[in-house]
Amino acid sequence: MRLKTVINVTLTLFITSINAQQPAFTRQDTLRGSITNERIWWDLLHYDLNMKIDVPTKSIQGTNTITYKVLRENQLMQIDLQPPMKITAVKQDGISLTYNRDGNVYYIKLTKKQQSNSTKKLTLDFEGIPAVSNNPPWDDGFTWSIDKNGNDFIATTCQGEGASLWWPSKDHMYDEPENGIKLSITAPEHLMGVGNGRLKKVISNDDQTKTYVWEVKNPISNYGINMNIGNYHTFSEKYMGEEGELDCGYYVLPYNLEKAKKQFEQVPKMLKAFEYWFGPYPFYEDSFKIVEVPYLGMEHQSSITYGNEYQNGYRGRDLSGTGWGLKFDFIIIHESGHEWFANNITYKDIADMWIHEGFGAYAENLYLDFHYGTEACNAYVAGTRRLIRNDRPIIGYYNVNKPGSGDMYYKGSNMLHTLRQIVNNDENWRSILRGLNIDFYHQTVTTEQIENYLSKHIGIKLKPFFDQYLRTIQIPKFEYKIKGNQFLYRWSNVVDGFNMPIKVTVNDQIQWLSPTESWKKLQVKSNNIIIKTDNNFYIDVEDLTINN
Repeated sequence: MRLKTVINVTLTLFITSINAQQPAFTRQDTLRGSITNERIWWDLLHYDLNMKIDVPTKSIQGTNTITYKVLRENQLMQIDLQPPMKITAVKQDGISLTYNRDGNVYYIKLTKKQQSNSTKKLTLDFEGIPAVSNNPPWDDGFTWSIDKNGNDFIATTCQGEGASLWWPSKDHMYDEPENGIKLSITAPEHLMGVGNGRLKKVISNDDQTKTYVWEVKNPISNYGINMNIGNYHTFSEKYMGEEGELDCGYYVLPYNLEKAKKQFEQVPKMLKAFEYWFGPYPFYEDSFKIVEVPYLGMEHQSSITYGNEYQNGYRGRDLSGTGWGLKFDFIIIHESGHEWFANNITYKDIADMWIHEGFGAYAENLYLDFHYGTEACNAYVAGTRRLIRNDRPIIGYYNVNKPGSGDMYYKGSNMLHTLRQIVNNDENWRSILRGLNIDFYHQTVTTEQIENYLSKHIGIKLKPFFDQYLRTIQIPKFEYKIKGNQFLYRWSNVVDGFNMPIKVTVNDQIQWLSPTESWKKLQVKSNNIIIKTDNNFYIDVEDLTINN
């Protein structure tokens, strides 16, 4: 999906200005971010990823067997792996294949005829010293750390740059392995390797290492696959949810065990709130777990990583400035919310990353709503507006692996909160959120699909609404003026056709108005008119009465 054209003159000029400042994208950006001819002809079914970690050299050696279905005949396949990692051998049906490298891309020359509807396997040997993350999780790569007891403490993060930083894959979000992944992690025998899904077995090797074999049965995005190695101690519980018994496991460092048992009491509360609002947890077969890591945290599927130091808030800070942000552990709530919006419903292109982060931030509000009431939710979401910069549009650049503004978090959540007000019926709003997780269950989606779904189920044409909040940095301005017993109002600073309804209190009487860019008027049986707009709408308000 590409940036849509909006005919409003102001917006057209704005987009022209943005395009003039567009980053200079490279061929490698296009190869990474687009659905190329060498990707589109095959459908990813399963990964069997085996890795041995050599801690002293900070290197990896491994194999990845890819199972795929042929959609159309082609003899050239794109596999992604970024330097300094390298593929050392490729085989299909026992036959060695040749390949060429173009930067971050390997082109595999397949010798056996790739017949439509056939299922094939390809095995890739790889090795190297993967990129190191200097600021995880925002900077991608490996984190090589040491815990307080002197043990190695290792983790991976790769949402932005991609899983091809450390293992060979089809590294584009549009295609997930339908049958999941088997992930085998070989690490020093005194440490534990933790991956996604369920632990199937542990193998003791002759070289003072152990191999931990994990299995995910559900589709999973590449960046949702992670590896963690540490001196983990574990505990578990069972949560009785909408789909029955859900296994919940926790992997923490030994000196944090008691703190974790206390802090993770929020997990059942989180599950109860999110199953209420969003529907059943999407990965019962793969369980739910939280894994301590040497960075803040991340939404890895069925393996939420945690480094919030066992305190409420965001590293002990309330992002909203209202006090409500200290009622929950930010990482437990925000990252777990991504199990529904990121891991269940996944963007096809990182330009649409707001689908993850807008709904993920909005989940914080709904957690508060469920446990502390709607007023707490309203106060929190309004408080987070102080974090909105309106520096650039929320939607990024398509086909080049470029996300939009960080405003996708709290401008995104305020946009969704505004939609809740428009729906004006919480049971309907809850049904819409749950319906999203049904209709797009285990799917990759575009912004357009989410927009169309919301427009259909809310019953309003919301294209101008989404153009305004997602594709511009303009905040809608509700302008009004009072002349005698007339209340005049309109929208300004908006895209063409913007006609969002708004709730306004006029002399203690709630009124639903449908402003446009033209002045409308309301007769009031009073010459002393007092106007109060609803703060739950993310808008600017200006009283023009004094100037007229």
